[in-house]
Amino acid sequence: MAGFLRVILIVAVALGLSACSGKFRTYNGPEVTRILVYKGERRMYLLHHDRILEGYDIGLGFNPVGHKQHEGDGRTPEGHYFIDRRNPNSEFHLSIGISYPEPHEEMAAAEAGVDPGGDIFIHGRPWEYRKGGRDWTAGCIAVTNREMEEIYAMVRNGTPITIYP
Repeated sequence: MAGFLRVILIVAVALGLSACSGKFRTYNGPEVTRILVYKGERRMYLLHHDRILEGYDIGLGFNPVGHKQHEGDGRTPEGHYFIDRRNPNSEFHLSIGISYPEPHEEMAAAEAGVDPGGDIFIHGRPWEYRKGGRDWTAGCIAVTNREMEEIYAMVRNGTPITIYP
């Protein structure tokens, strides 16, 4: 009988630990009312009004200086946007979308005869980039997978995000 109870206890502990390892977390803290990104400092902050809730070291596009001009330039956009979508099945672990390009950016790109690009996200780091440098994305904002799980739980669609040089 003691052996049976021991097996039940081991199974219960294993199930409990496996439940903690999922990528979908819950968050019951203060609402994230905005996101601030400082490209030059490689830092991102989640705020509740004027109070910093969390701060993260980030990676950017492979050509990080300057505002995104066109698809393939490797730059992370600069300006005022909002979180507009979520991808729970992202190849980059989890991701939340940024509303780039805005209409004025689409017009500027059209006038220049280029595609402004798109699909700009905050996301994790896939296995193939696990040992890559800091700035390796095509223009997105990258954090660790564990941090992305936290961000995904905390940030809601519609949250404003400002990306500074």
